Amino acid sequence: MSLGNKEIAWLMLEAGADADVVNSVGRTAAQMAAFVGQHDCVTVINNFFPREKLDYYTKPQGLNKEPKLPSKLAGPLYKVITTTNLHPVKVVYLIKENPLLMEAEALKKRCTVLDLICEKCIKQKDMNEVLAVKMHYISCVLQKCSTFLQDQEDKLDSFIKNRANKN
Repeated sequence: MSLGNKEIAWLMLEAGADADVVNSVGRTAAQMAAFVGQHDCVTVINNFFPREKLDYYTKPQGLNKEPKLPSKLAGPLYKVITTTNLHPVKVVYLIKENPLLMEAEALKKRCTVLDLICEKCIKQKDMNEVLAVKMHYISCVLQKCSTFLQDQEDKLDSFIKNRANKN
């Protein structure tokens, strides 16, 4: 990746660069970035999830007539998945940015997709534990949001205040 510029690293990954390719000494881009102290690039590389992998769930698969994730939710969910700030309040603010995401049915579908992605990360040949844990964590935050949306009058603001008071 390029001189520690995390924006360029992100653009390269979005353009299709394979972060798992090894160089002549057997190191990946993340390993080389860590070696030269470019920790922001390491974060970008390790948190990257290709949009195409999420879009897979917006199409009916097998005998299912409905997709697991409505295509209108893919963009907002992708924004949540690719965030590097995983503080629950930050995740809730990302959810609040798009009213579609706050619908109870949408939250349930997103949790299902995140759980499937988590499972895939664990079962693949080169297991990606970091991404699996991240997907599971985000799913847990979304499930908590769902609880607050059902039980509270002022909705997610109660969740934010609750989390802020615990820190």
